[in-house]
Amino acid sequence: MSDSDTKTLQEYDRKYVWHPFTQMKEWEEEAPVVITRGEGSWLIDNDGNRYLDGVGSVWTNVHGHCHPYINSAIKSQVDRLEHSTLLGLASEKSALLAKKLIEITPIGLEKVFYSDNGSTAVEIGIKMAFQYWRHIGKPEKTKFISFKNAYHGDTIGAVSVGGIDIFHEVFRPLLFPTVQAPSTYCYRCELSTEQNSGRCNKECLDQLEILMEQHACETAALVIEPHLQGAGGMIVQPEGFVSKVRELCNKFDILMIADEVAVGFGRTGYMFACEKESVTPDIMALSKGITAGYLPLAATLTTQKIYDAFLGDYTELKTFFHGHTFTGNPIACASALASLELFEADDLLNRLKPKISQLQSRLESLLELPHVGNIRQLGMIAGIELVKNRETREAFDWAERTGIAVCREARKHGIFLRPLGNVIVIFPPLSISSDEIDFLMDGVEKSILSITGKTD
Repeated sequence: MSDSDTKTLQEYDRKYVWHPFTQMKEWEEEAPVVITRGEGSWLIDNDGNRYLDGVGSVWTNVHGHCHPYINSAIKSQVDRLEHSTLLGLASEKSALLAKKLIEITPIGLEKVFYSDNGSTAVEIGIKMAFQYWRHIGKPEKTKFISFKNAYHGDTIGAVSVGGIDIFHEVFRPLLFPTVQAPSTYCYRCELSTEQNSGRCNKECLDQLEILMEQHACETAALVIEPHLQGAGGMIVQPEGFVSKVRELCNKFDILMIADEVAVGFGRTGYMFACEKESVTPDIMALSKGITAGYLPLAATLTTQKIYDAFLGDYTELKTFFHGHTFTGNPIACASALASLELFEADDLLNRLKPKISQLQSRLESLLELPHVGNIRQLGMIAGIELVKNRETREAFDWAERTGIAVCREARKHGIFLRPLGNVIVIFPPLSISSDEIDFLMDGVEKSILSITGKTD
């Protein structure tokens, strides 16, 4: 039996690999799908079975798997330089990418600090904000405002500004306290008594303003996923919410940290979500789609004003003492540069518009299904919330794992999905074709009916 035999790979996986966000007791009893290849929107397992990648390999894939242009850029870079530190040296590809990022991100962002994943990009932003206020003589500004249902990563600082108890509560003793604002979960609004009327009076903004006024003198920054809370359930924020948050941050002298790890690089129909309402944050965290899903890379961008606060004589200890071994890795930066070149060459943002409309139309048709309670979409992102009773909005018990069952059923229709509880996530490569969107949504509809059709 060779090492490439499927059963052998499954055995090795069960015996040696600890998977993220996975109950391994159950995993060890399963025969997992073993992915060995990718082509465009498709993942291919060791036995040749094909699955449309409905979640873009955890929200990272932009141009499809194994795109020849990005492949070529990576191969070329490997032959020139695999890695060189940014501690004491400059690097060709990191310099070129930094210039490009400043050119395409919201006006006012001027400096790029590299790391290797979304959690660290946010963590860096938190540390920058904290240290900034100390440098300008306001050391009392140490707290952070975050949102319920927020997810910003899995490092301790990023978890501290998170708001999903099932992920974060176990680590509470390790976390620093934050001021938590209401989520914009309109379908299950915690503030409004009129949620069934379809009206939104934006009480969450009123509550946020009250919190900011109460805590302004001690608050360093507010951390937000602009326009959409991802892991919280693909929760779309009301029109005007992000621009109002920017206005309030200005009013109360609080830095705004925008976590665009999931929503950046074309995913919302804009290159960056903040552009939708012409907002420039003080700090922006980027990752996932930055390399089109190829390699670990992240960037934390900030303004000249914040950067300047860290300048001083060596003895003043204003240096930002933070770094990662593979900061600005040349191969990762080469893949990011190739991806951004494809955005322009393929006119990707304009070509997304009909796909977004097609996806919207297909999603709206699912509202006719008896157990689809709410559908939330922003660009090429969607969440389909399944409910036990659509009239009362009664949720399926999380222990029933209805979302998981639907996603497993989808594999029978040649689709790979991964849910957020009972929310079915749609997050395909941006390069997905019109026919593939129909294939994806046909399979999603059949899978929902197959599983929830059995429920009274």
